[in-house]
Amino acid sequence: MANLENQNLIDSTDHSPDTTTAAAIQHHPQPPPSITSKQLNPIASLILQPFQWLKMLSSELNPSFILGIFVVYGLSHGFSASFFKVVTDYYWKDVQNVQPSKVQVFIGLYHIPWVMKPIWGLMTDVFPVRGYKRRPYFILAGVVGVMAAITVAEGGARVGVGAALWCLIAIAAGMAMADVTIDACIARNSIEMKALAPDMQSLCGVCSSAGALIGYSTSGFFVHHLGPQIALGLLAIPAASQIILGFVIYEKKTSDDSSSEKKQAIENLGGALKGMYETIQFPHVWKPSLYMYISIALSFSTHEGQFYWYTDPKAGPAFSQELVGMVHAIGALASIFGVLIYHKLFKDYQFRNLLFYAQLVYGLSGMLDLMFILRWNLIIGLPDYLFVVLEESVSRIVSRVRWMPMMVLSTTLCPIGIEGTFFALLMSIDSLGSLSSKWGGAVILHVFHVTRTDFANLWVVILIRNFLRIATLSFIFLVPNTDRLESGSKSVDLETNSDNVQLLPLKERHDV
Repeated sequence: MANLENQNLIDSTDHSPDTTTAAAIQHHPQPPPSITSKQLNPIASLILQPFQWLKMLSSELNPSFILGIFVVYGLSHGFSASFFKVVTDYYWKDVQNVQPSKVQVFIGLYHIPWVMKPIWGLMTDVFPVRGYKRRPYFILAGVVGVMAAITVAEGGARVGVGAALWCLIAIAAGMAMADVTIDACIARNSIEMKALAPDMQSLCGVCSSAGALIGYSTSGFFVHHLGPQIALGLLAIPAASQIILGFVIYEKKTSDDSSSEKKQAIENLGGALKGMYETIQFPHVWKPSLYMYISIALSFSTHEGQFYWYTDPKAGPAFSQELVGMVHAIGALASIFGVLIYHKLFKDYQFRNLLFYAQLVYGLSGMLDLMFILRWNLIIGLPDYLFVVLEESVSRIVSRVRWMPMMVLSTTLCPIGIEGTFFALLMSIDSLGSLSSKWGGAVILHVFHVTRTDFANLWVVILIRNFLRIATLSFIFLVPNTDRLESGSKSVDLETNSDNVQLLPLKERHDV
């Protein structure tokens, strides 16, 4: 079985631009006529297709790598993040009695561990532990998550706002460390097997959305029956799975000499920082990265104001805890459809054109929130629960189609050798945008005096948010007008410190 960290997945004797695609085709010859005839049944083909796809990915990559995607993206990134989102909303609202604008600030603090992803990436790339780069960090992430979840759940009334906030930040830190570690594996494989990069991102998207579906659909039930504080303790289970993953995921040991490890780590640290600094300066890298930040930051988050309104028995529709969870669960299901739509219809489209129309639809779809807050849905005869499901589904589908191409582009921009660090840097820009969005939303909610009981100006806040989403289109020129990384792109050669080379696997660079 191929080693996902060290084994070369591209034939070293083939240096043509289509090497990876050709190799993938050679691994999967056309089935004999007898098998093809059996696949004419569309229902059977539809059922078998996902399993055949997973079998193909497992044969091309490492099965333990696929397991890592299921654990991190499915349980941690999907289930834990969605469960965490709903349960913490009720925790701050019902247990700690915090105002919505202040909760927005707290949510922004949750994103700080995600903004620190380059630090976690540097650790996984240049500071191996006992010869392993990835396995120890899965274990560390799991331990941090388990301890924090148990602390906030068992603390009872002794846990104040400050202590609870630190525990929740620690839970987010455990998720972020595990996410960076698996992303380093994904980035490495995406560089070495470019033809499978969209498939890997699609698998991540499906796992994340499926996990979110379970997390959202069960969150309301557990909040209702256990209470928000005890429900947070359940997050220790996905964190424990990361510890198990650290022991079972396959990784080749690099060295047994701890002293040589430390010396090599110090040498690699300088090279990684230099390579990261030089690579981010190239226009084809910093321009889409800047667009990534702007597109998130300008879409101010109004979630807490809307959540408090949803659950208010006087001003809003007074949604129950179970219904709130189910609405989000339906949104997660719609997110899976968004991944499938991108994978089947749009993965070969040019980045700029796809993102332009996706962002436009994203801004216009926000008007559904405005209609709901103004209760126009009742005027046209749509009940609250049906309208909010429609709004959530549209928003999730568009968000997925809007973001998938940026993820594919990000994985192909990472230089070999610091792929974990650099991909973490790109994703920290995403997190920094989210932090700006949350805190910007907190400011605007405070300015327009949206509180626990006063929602008179909530519609104005949402209108401003929608306008800023559409205004993001003026920055679309920052996105490359291509469906893949162009052959003339430059990057840093970490071996020669030259900047006049393609951002391609090492075996392909001599073609530049």
